[in-house]
Amino acid sequence: MRKKWRTRAFYLALLAAVLISWGIYAWQSDTPSANSGEAVTLVLPSFSKPALAGQEIFTDNCASCHGPNGSGSDQGPPLIHDIYNPGHHADAAFYRAVQAGVRQHHWPFGNMPAQPKVSQDQVTAILEFIRELQEANGIFYREHHM
Repeated sequence: MRKKWRTRAFYLALLAAVLISWGIYAWQSDTPSANSGEAVTLVLPSFSKPALAGQEIFTDNCASCHGPNGSGSDQGPPLIHDIYNPGHHADAAFYRAVQAGVRQHHWPFGNMPAQPKVSQDQVTAILEFIRELQEANGIFYREHHM
């Protein structure tokens, strides 16, 4: 009798694992990303003056990898993605990324090198632009749980 229950438990656990993995796959495949080949359609808001300045700095220093308006490219991930919501990647993460670079961890683009020619004041302006653009596209603070 015990063997029968262990067998059932094994198959139930296997079924649960398959269903969970399908759910993860479905979530990933429904989420446009720079490496999926899907176009990321963005809503462009009426930016504040600081965000407009940040957009110009972003275009000059970041768009070659992160795409126009942070939509991603074959060189770098989209910043207009929920993974970069302020609850998961706070503003301090952006300052650190520019100052020290970032090891690859969410995306398959390799490490991001430090950007020594971008000043802290410029990062502040870039963040104003990115956060306004994120909000216009439904990306808000969500507490991150590991």
